[in-house]
Amino acid sequence: MLRAATDTVMPRLDIALAAAATVVALAFALFELDRWLRRRRPQELAWTVAMALFALATGAMWYGFSRGWSGPSFRVFYVAGGVLNVPWLAAGSVALMSRARTSRRLFHVLLFVSGLCVGVVCAAPMRRAVTPYGLPKGRDLFGALPRVFAAVGSGVAAVVIIVVALWSAAQSWRKPQSGARRRALGNIVIAVGTVMLSSAGTLNARLGESRAFAVTTLIGVVVLFAGVWIGSWRPAPQPPQGPHPPALRYNS
Repeated sequence: MLRAATDTVMPRLDIALAAAATVVALAFALFELDRWLRRRRPQELAWTVAMALFALATGAMWYGFSRGWSGPSFRVFYVAGGVLNVPWLAAGSVALMSRARTSRRLFHVLLFVSGLCVGVVCAAPMRRAVTPYGLPKGRDLFGALPRVFAAVGSGVAAVVIIVVALWSAAQSWRKPQSGARRRALGNIVIAVGTVMLSSAGTLNARLGESRAFAVTTLIGVVVLFAGVWIGSWRPAPQPPQGPHPPALRYNS
């Protein structure tokens, strides 16, 4: 009965968009994980975690759209998509512009805060049962503390990403090396993707709430990965250009 009601309310296009966002986010997470395993750069570790959180959140959204929302699936969607993913993106932007020691300290703090957020969201009582169709809202289900974590995680971390993007752009303007320009461009694209993911509300009137979330999530994840790829890309090392060997001379 629940499955029939879910199929009646949720269009197949919304389910397909959520599935596509999950597949794309998972592919990008694995791609970035491979980069981190080969290079061990701190920003790539942060972006791997961020993309994995996106995959987890969109996977929960896919499940909710196709099978009907439940308490556990919405908690996963809320903590991975609404609380933690943007802070880890911000950590990657900061790590791209800072020293390794600063990045390690930031990661330790963020790991502690992430565990705290997961515990609070998992233990927080829900005011009522989750509606099995549509897109549930955290303000209708949770009390103050989980919503404060979501506001800080999404809002403050997004501001950090935008500030880092503007600062890196100013730095690249003053020091126009190719590496500085690449890092600045990567941070700017990441900031654009973050803003896109925060703009689902503006599409509600045109596309409907669930479709707005699915569309902006899919496009936003692609834009985010473009920024991550630009920020972490570096040209292949060129072989040293030594002097040419002297020409052989033959005595006649």
